[in-house]
Amino acid sequence: MDELLDGVFEASVRLSAMAGDLGALERAKHVASVLEDHVSRGRGHGADVAGGARVRSLVEELAQTLERVHRVMGAGLEQALVELGQVRDAAERLRLVPARAVFTALERAARDAARALGKDVVFSATGGEQRLDAHVLAALRDALLHVVRNAVVHGVEAPAARRAADKPAAGRVTLDVERRGARVVFTCRDDGRGVDLAAVRRVAAGRGLVADPDELDHDAAVGLLLRGGVSTAAATTELAGRGIGLDVLRETVARLRGELDIRSESGRGTVVTVTVPVSLSSLPGLVVEAGGVTVTLPLAAVRETLRAATQDIATHGDGASVTWGGHAVPYAPLAALVAPAEVAAPVRALVVVGGLSDGVAALGVTRLVGTVDVVVRPLPAVVEAAPIIAGASLDAQGDPQLVLDPEALVRAVARLGPRPLAASPARPLPILVVDDSLTTRMLEQSVLTSAGYDVDLATCGEEGLEMLRARRYGLALVDVEMPGIDGFEVVAQVRADPDLRAIPVILVTSRAADEDLRRGREAGADDYIVKGEFDQERLLRRIRELMR
Repeated sequence: MDELLDGVFEASVRLSAMAGDLGALERAKHVASVLEDHVSRGRGHGADVAGGARVRSLVEELAQTLERVHRVMGAGLEQALVELGQVRDAAERLRLVPARAVFTALERAARDAARALGKDVVFSATGGEQRLDAHVLAALRDALLHVVRNAVVHGVEAPAARRAADKPAAGRVTLDVERRGARVVFTCRDDGRGVDLAAVRRVAAGRGLVADPDELDHDAAVGLLLRGGVSTAAATTELAGRGIGLDVLRETVARLRGELDIRSESGRGTVVTVTVPVSLSSLPGLVVEAGGVTVTLPLAAVRETLRAATQDIATHGDGASVTWGGHAVPYAPLAALVAPAEVAAPVRALVVVGGLSDGVAALGVTRLVGTVDVVVRPLPAVVEAAPIIAGASLDAQGDPQLVLDPEALVRAVARLGPRPLAASPARPLPILVVDDSLTTRMLEQSVLTSAGYDVDLATCGEEGLEMLRARRYGLALVDVEMPGIDGFEVVAQVRADPDLRAIPVILVTSRAADEDLRRGREAGADDYIVKGEFDQERLLRRIRELMR
């Protein structure tokens, strides 16, 4: 089943990469549109007119063909991805094991413990149809055995004591299994005496674990029991006295990247709640960018995402923190953990991640990319990875992408200590696109807004100059061939104006002759991009360089 699932995910990655090739078709459609506009503007007579009509006909045929291929290929890929997703989901379900597989062992453990202690206990379980990863269930089975034994040994009273407390002679231990999204919740309840706070205080005082046992409340007592080595049993037996039961539970839950909660009420019983992911190999994640590095955080550990505001981040002697949920939460830029050399990268969003006993932490990131289902693969043994790295997954292009461990992240933020905060993440100045072609304007606007820029549009050189004088821009993309003032003249006027001369200008045109390139340089353009050779990544890289 694991091999089947790996194969399905590999096919999904390949299809996603093919879907990215649709962008090349989109660019080809744009080139055809630009060429058609250029031919339509041509002037001539006789043979030139006939030749122009022939070229125009070929261009129209090319555009129609590209449109048809784009539509058919896009629909086919979309349908293939949907169907492959259904196969992947089916493979996921097949490799999962129903929770009822551990019920028999737990019932036997409760019965044997009760018989050995002369107690009468009834065990019952519900939710056995819930399915989860066999590795998760196998690890959880051993931890739940300790929970059930603890309920019988330390929780449920002897029959005489239960009758004296006006309880049924037979104690009850129940296990309820419930699915909540991508996680499964195991809730074990007993109707016994609850955590014996007085006994825990005696043991803690006897071992010197606390300065004043009377100040030990319920939560602190549970914390001591979870640390291991602490038991309230009067003697060590096969069932109790070694103080390892809850310690095993805590370690197991931490290893499974789950959550543990213990609630107890004196005389009414104890409730142990364990929340674990359905699968350790496949999980939903939040993809973020920090310091030029793209990483994935397990979505189940993300408590909230917020817009970053400098005034919300406070520095103090122990480091930095943000206010979240009415409390101060430790803060660090994620770049400081995954890309220290890029720690000065702007922080535009905060991601609050939660651990188990280690609490929560806020991470500053450059960008929230989106959510995705990933298959987490272990790193090769020869790779020395930082503790915050849980593994790697493959992105849509088949490239490895790090998956981070939220538990280790919380601890790492706490250890990071005081750091100077990066300067306020000022939003980039807007970009002005000046082009008389609707297709070109829409294409460039789409590319720029996807990269996080605000974009204004002008349809001619005159309008572009008016907008440049009315608002502060970080850069202008200007077409060369426009009615009225052409792009060369726009650049010349920008460079002649003391208020505008510092604005970077990139000329975008279908003219690639050396003479045109020379005219662009002489006018003062910072770069010259030919539409027929349009490269989105090069354009964005050049824009970042000029706006820096």
